[in-house]
Amino acid sequence: MDEVSPTAKALLALELIQDCPGISGERLGDRLGVSDRAARRYVGILREAGIPVESTPGRYGGYRLGRGFRLPPLMFSTAEALGLMMAALEGHPRASDPTDPAGSALSKIIRVLPKPVAEPAESIRRLVTPRQAAEGTYPDPETTAALVQACTAGRRLRIGYRRGDRDTITMDVDPWAVSVRHGLWYLLCWSHTKDAQRVLRVDRVTTTETLPDTFTPPDNLDPVTAIQDHFAQGWKFPVEVVIDAPVAEVVLARNLGRLEPIDETHTRLTGSTDEPEWYAYRLASLEQPFTVVTPPELREALNALGNRLLAAAATPRSKAGAATRARATSTAGRGRAPAPG
Repeated sequence: MDEVSPTAKALLALELIQDCPGISGERLGDRLGVSDRAARRYVGILREAGIPVESTPGRYGGYRLGRGFRLPPLMFSTAEALGLMMAALEGHPRASDPTDPAGSALSKIIRVLPKPVAEPAESIRRLVTPRQAAEGTYPDPETTAALVQACTAGRRLRIGYRRGDRDTITMDVDPWAVSVRHGLWYLLCWSHTKDAQRVLRVDRVTTTETLPDTFTPPDNLDPVTAIQDHFAQGWKFPVEVVIDAPVAEVVLARNLGRLEPIDETHTRLTGSTDEPEWYAYRLASLEQPFTVVTPPELREALNALGNRLLAAAATPRSKAGAATRARATSTAGRGRAPAPG
């Protein structure tokens, strides 16, 4: 086994003192695999290099770094660096832009990180499409880095995937892209196990194994659009709507489905939903006339929504008059004497 150099031991001692302020000489020696006396020598090397390592004598004493000392960025572990990168991209959408202040700060961190840490961090920054974070489940940074690196290298993966509260399955996938949507991280991939395109939750990936096979992602792949299209399909009620407008003039949320031109003046919307009432509410934001081809449940939901809007738009006088007439009819009915027998 190669012997670790004194310099490497001293740097490791610095990292331990950084992570565990007040660490005792005995514990520092144990973590370094040396005696207490040797641990003190490594502390001396750090002090000779100008690093202010303070020591407190006594039973509860130990080593800590002097106040105001600026630690070099290489003290980031892989998980810490990737976690910082992911948190910045989730919480600040413009952090992927090097000209943004947050993006500029991330660039400086990446430039001074060791290569094994910098490469996956830069890959995440380049490939992940940031979105404003919502409350979501945060994935393991190292697992995310493994997925992103496989996307970059075009390498097939064998992953363990937890299906909600059910069992964990093994899948061979071609990882195309990683993206963030509403605070959740997703892997867009081709599953050779299912022989289909899949969108997987990154926080449910339990293991990753790089396989020797390589792949080429689809031409002109747009991960955000592909993931939104995925979520718009596969629900209980298939939806088809014809909109009386050219496709370029139709503005709708992408999660409602896919827009395609019928002709120069008409557009078809296809998607699916489990909640016709919610879908009807979203359709009501359309500025152009439209016709629901299917399903009938969506037409019923639109009728109900229309009646609610008409009732809300009624003038206070007409509402009061209707209520008075209803009360009068009810009172007259209660006060009518029974017919003589």
